[in-house]
This record gives sequence, C-alpha cells and structure tokens, in this order.
Amino acid sequence: MFKIKISDLLGKYKKTQLWLCEETGIRPATISNYYHEKIVRINKDDLEKIYNLFKTIDPNLKTTDMIEFVDDDVL
Repeated sequence: MFKIKISDLLGKYKKTQLWLCEETGIRPATISNYYHEKIVRINKDDLEKIYNLFKTIDPNLKTTDMIEFVDDDVL
C-alpha cells in the first residue's frame, strides 16, 4: 500500500492545506483527501505539483519524503 505523506510535509514546514491549494491550484477537497490518505486515484500531475512546491522550500527533499510503500503484511 502506498502512503502519501502530505500531512507530514505540511506539519514539518508549518504550512496549511489552504496554502497548498492556493500554491498548486489543486482543489481543496482533493488536498484534503491526500492529507487524510483517503485518495482513491492518484493524479500524477498533482503529485508533481506538490513535490515541486515542497522542493522549492527544501532542495534536499526526496520522493520518499512524500510517498512511501508500506507492506500490508507489516501493518
């Protein structure tokens, strides 16, 4: 299972979901679904926008800081 760590990034950089919506142009409902990990379909363009935005804040950001694969057997 993939874990989208948008909530972790927003907390780490002290940003809000509203800020993320305004900066990326992604609908608030979609950001909320990413934040609460309730997203059903992952949009590649959304992930690129979010990643690139956080990359401007932290040039050392890695994709694993945003997306992680968690083995279902471990949960």
